[in-house]
Amino acid sequence: MQKELLLGNEAIALGARDAGCRVAVAYPGTPSTEITETIARFPGVDSAWAPNEKVAMEVAAGASVAGARALCCMKHVGLNVAADPLFTSAYTGVNGGLVVVVADDPGMHSSQNEQDSRCYALAAHVPMLEPADSQEAYDFTRLAFTMSERFDTPVFVRITTRIAHARSPVILREAETAKMRGYAKDAAKYVMMPAMARARRVAVGERMKKLSEYANDLPANEEFQGDGTGIVASGVAYRYVREALPNASVFKPGMVHPLPLERIRAFAQKTDRLFVVEELGPFIENALKAAGIPAQGKSLLPEYGELSANLVAEKLAGVSVKHSEAPELPARPPVMCPGCPHRAVYYLLNKLGLTATGDIGCYTLGALPPLQGIDTCLCMGASIPMALGMEKARGKDFARRLVAVIGDSTFVHSGITGLIEAAYAGGTFTVLILDNATTGMTGHQNHPATGYDIRGEAAPRLDLEAVARAAGVRHVLVVDPFDLPALEAALKAETARAELSVVIVRRPCALLDKKAARAPLAVQEDACRYCRACLRLGCPAIEDAGGSVRINAQLCNGCGLCAGVCAFSAITGGGEPACG
Repeated sequence: MQKELLLGNEAIALGARDAGCRVAVAYPGTPSTEITETIARFPGVDSAWAPNEKVAMEVAAGASVAGARALCCMKHVGLNVAADPLFTSAYTGVNGGLVVVVADDPGMHSSQNEQDSRCYALAAHVPMLEPADSQEAYDFTRLAFTMSERFDTPVFVRITTRIAHARSPVILREAETAKMRGYAKDAAKYVMMPAMARARRVAVGERMKKLSEYANDLPANEEFQGDGTGIVASGVAYRYVREALPNASVFKPGMVHPLPLERIRAFAQKTDRLFVVEELGPFIENALKAAGIPAQGKSLLPEYGELSANLVAEKLAGVSVKHSEAPELPARPPVMCPGCPHRAVYYLLNKLGLTATGDIGCYTLGALPPLQGIDTCLCMGASIPMALGMEKARGKDFARRLVAVIGDSTFVHSGITGLIEAAYAGGTFTVLILDNATTGMTGHQNHPATGYDIRGEAAPRLDLEAVARAAGVRHVLVVDPFDLPALEAALKAETARAELSVVIVRRPCALLDKKAARAPLAVQEDACRYCRACLRLGCPAIEDAGGSVRINAQLCNGCGLCAGVCAFSAITGGGEPACG
């Protein structure tokens, strides 16, 4: 045995490796990304980034049916995308163990919504384990593979941002040698036509009865006897309870669906009053009440956002946990990096007064002042269909001022079908694919249009121009965003066109393209008229000094965009202006 200090995500990856996982597939999404990045370093696991979570789930399901242990990882909104194959995988069951890790994001640190994935476990009839630290993340992942094969079912491991990105000690145990299971054709089990599905639905019901019994004997359940106050808590909420109320009696279910109801019933009888501490919805609380176990939870604690030890102590015991006072820090809104190729796009969208339906990615930051270049952002791939819907609602004249903005990774994820629909339905707006050659916001992962796989090795490259033409778009052009006059001319020409068009705005992410960085630029004070046009770019390297503008040389990467918008040639340096 060896002991390591690991992120929860790293512990899950090691748990999968040591459980004999052979296939791991995911689409990157914070806070789950590091699981697949870590497992990609293990030579015994065939790992890959998929175009989206649905494909990842289907690849993992196929590997499982063929007899291999398989892992599929995603964040909570990715589970929405994977839900179609997931629900039916609960009917087909597995051959090799199939584990689905889902990372929820209470407080929306990096997400467009909050979502309680425990509800998916209930709706899909899939058991769900919830670890409370990195050690349990490792142990529960190994347990999940064993459960999956024992009960012929996919198994969820649910984590949250605090578990995914917190480090704690992990004792690694001897790895298993999980042999490939044999494969045999079995249409009644794996072909979900209605007749077969009806029979499998009965099997799912019987399985859940067995899992409900098994939940009560699960070694992952823990019970601590203290005073008369009883608390049921799992995951990170359990850690808050132990810190806030160290003398309370606590029951921690290792499996949150199905719950170990008989164990909790027996625990409740030993307490004066039972509380449930859980983040997001009253999932456990409602299950206990439905089973006739009186409990109190969301009447005291919020149903949204993250909990904390201080909040738990205050709401349950009326006391405050004292922490050392940290100095109040100034607000730091997220901004696009200096030299970001997306900045020019939003500057021009704002300048030209265009309506822009946006998408998920770091370019979403273009919605913030001073750029304010995006009107909507709903979900992955929604920009193009939403623009089509706007055109259908307001007509083709409105479409002359309408663009859909989507990144390269997001376009591959779920934008292609939207583009097909836009062409098929006769849309006449303009689509901007901002191709920065990476999946930027989640940490620079490769995708099919980069030409590299998860390990950075060469792979077939999806040709975005060819895809757009194959979808039925006749007008496709590529523009460098740092050629500001050319980009502005393209936007004017394509939005005026009474036909669907695609402009691929191509320039690598500034954090990847280090060789493109130039010497910092500087403002010549005698030439500057303080018109503040450069400040409208929202570049963090450009500062308003009150009566003058200056450029922070420590931040500037010399992209030259600011020089391109200065009407007085007051910004110089950095080599030839990139947009001149």
